[in-house]
Amino acid sequence: MKKILVALFATLCIFTVAVSPLVAADDEKVVFRIANSAEPESLDPSQIQGVPEHRIYEALFEGLLIIDPETAEGIPGVAESWDVSDDGLTYTFHLREDALWSDGVPVTAHDVVYSWLRELAPETASPYAWFPAMFLEGAAEYNAGEAGPEAVQIAALDDHTFQMTLIGPLPYVLGALTHYSFAIVPQHAIEEYGSEWILPENFVGNGPFVLQEWSPQDRIVAVKNPLYWDAENVQLDEVVFYASDDIDTTYNMYLSGQIDWLTNVPQGRLEEAMMREDYQSAPQLSSYYYTINNTRAPFDNPNVRKALSLAIDREELVDTVTRGGQIPAVGIVPEMAGYEGLGYPEFDPEEAQRLLAEAGYPNGIGFPTFSLLYNTDETHRAIAEYIQQSWRENLNINVTLENQEWATYLANRNAGNFDVARAGWVGDYQDPNTFLDMFITGAGMNGGKYSNSEYDELINQAARMPAGEERMDVLMQAEEIFILEDQGIIPLYFYVSQNLIDTDVWGGWYTNTMDYHPTKDIYKK
Repeated sequence: MKKILVALFATLCIFTVAVSPLVAADDEKVVFRIANSAEPESLDPSQIQGVPEHRIYEALFEGLLIIDPETAEGIPGVAESWDVSDDGLTYTFHLREDALWSDGVPVTAHDVVYSWLRELAPETASPYAWFPAMFLEGAAEYNAGEAGPEAVQIAALDDHTFQMTLIGPLPYVLGALTHYSFAIVPQHAIEEYGSEWILPENFVGNGPFVLQEWSPQDRIVAVKNPLYWDAENVQLDEVVFYASDDIDTTYNMYLSGQIDWLTNVPQGRLEEAMMREDYQSAPQLSSYYYTINNTRAPFDNPNVRKALSLAIDREELVDTVTRGGQIPAVGIVPEMAGYEGLGYPEFDPEEAQRLLAEAGYPNGIGFPTFSLLYNTDETHRAIAEYIQQSWRENLNINVTLENQEWATYLANRNAGNFDVARAGWVGDYQDPNTFLDMFITGAGMNGGKYSNSEYDELINQAARMPAGEERMDVLMQAEEIFILEDQGIIPLYFYVSQNLIDTDVWGGWYTNTMDYHPTKDIYKK
């Protein structure tokens, strides 16, 4: 009996040693909790389009490239290396042989081909399919239903070699490949479970974490993926994404230690938050703007759109309403390396009144009452109220405010079901093109249905030019047409990121221009 007990004890010891690197005891488990702003539209990368979804995507999935947490540039992910042809059009990626799905099935180049074609397929109806269609040769034709999938110039040369051909040299392509529209998804799980493959009991991913729980309107829980190729460097055992859009509630949760990372700060407590040592803020490559339905009268008149823009004092807006160091904007593209932007915005009520009169509405007479759509958020509401008052005082026109929850708001904005709608854009990569290409005719994010053939031609021309001053000049010409001539949208300001996280407790979290913070790299000090 004694020998049996000794043998059993030895076996238990071996088992404990074998599993301890992968499964932490409850009292040692490192849990990182995030206030993620809203319930995600979906966990399927082909059906998402927002910042809250992006944070979850980075935890559950991995593309060919991933985000460097310090620079926000693209670095090796599933692809450990790549080669580029002399003309800059063809990229050949060499995939890691130890890249696995969370169920142990190898990730192959065939998965990449399947995933990208699924994203582009018209029947998938991905809101972001336009994005890879701007990069890959033949992709736009396939997505538009004008050609079959064979037109898309991507191929699996073997299980671990993937090749793509671009429409032009596209100097920003590597940064763009970190985006979820270039995600790799599990064909075998999707074919088995259909649309229910993203439920916790069916979920298969290839990221540093795997889905454990999804409680709609409450939280998503992801746990460390022991089969991830770089699992030994993932130091969090569990990540919790809270879905609440009540920022006062999540702020109080942060103060009481129930949340570790607050991704925004309530306007009413901004000054209080800014005094804290754990307040993290930095300039962000992102724009806050109002999109206008360019096809709906009276907003189909450029003079009306210009009048609305000139009647807003953006400097007063950021000084008295947002108060977080935001930068007033006249254009959609923030100033960045090699690109100066359109300068400082103008506030001119008299010119706004003249333009409105020229459009047939002197002193606002006859101008219809219209609605301004925004998603649930204290700051969006405060901005909308300020602009509502500005338009009433400076143009004698009336606007009603319409608040919708995140998913409904996105659906209506994308479909063009609005007069004027709040919008924001965080650059998908660090180049002016990421702010401009979404406004070409028919683009998926062009909910305001702006259309100008000369603008389209300039964006198309820039996509086929190498990096350099001449390319930036072409993009500047396009932005001048879009904003200064057509006023296709109303830019308001450039963001600064506003986060609360104690970096004395949590390492691997860095401020960067994209405000990207992959949970893979976060650890407890």
